[in-house]
Amino acid sequence: MADRIRFDVSGLDGVKAKMAQLKSEANAKGGRAALRKAAAVLRSQAQSNARRLDDHETTEAIWKNIDIRWDGKAFRQDGQLAFRLGVLGGARQYASTRENKRKGRAGQTYATAGSSSNPGGDTWYWRHVELGTARVAARPFLRPVAEQAGQKAVDTFALEFNRALDRALRRQAQGAKK
Repeated sequence: MADRIRFDVSGLDGVKAKMAQLKSEANAKGGRAALRKAAAVLRSQAQSNARRLDDHETTEAIWKNIDIRWDGKAFRQDGQLAFRLGVLGGARQYASTRENKRKGRAGQTYATAGSSSNPGGDTWYWRHVELGTARVAARPFLRPVAEQAGQKAVDTFALEFNRALDRALRRQAQGAKK
């Protein structure tokens, strides 16, 4: 994972001056909304990649479980605005124990604890698809996302953050007039 990915950040010329005029709360609020839209671009690319790999004959769909989540821990620790892109349900697999099984009609055994309320079902095996195993080659769908849609996400962030700053400056100017 030592690959370096570079993006050209343009369109942020007047952003520093605008940010200096605003309170930090307005910067954080606008930055979070802009970052969410940029993360949605990455999520869309990851879902597109996973759709191509999913087995359409099963009920599980990895692409339906790909989501973005606010990283509250990073924000609490350093004040960093961050979203995480990942697969809902994580990478767990339930043990084949007596408590996790029930008997079916023909004596078949079904896992119950592994049943998922995620939209795409219980896709704990996504990591085997992404990273491969000793017997199956890796078919990454998350790792290439930064190269495929990273620049588009950066551009989206720059555009949306600039808009958010303009709105906040207008609100601040209207508040000062009153």
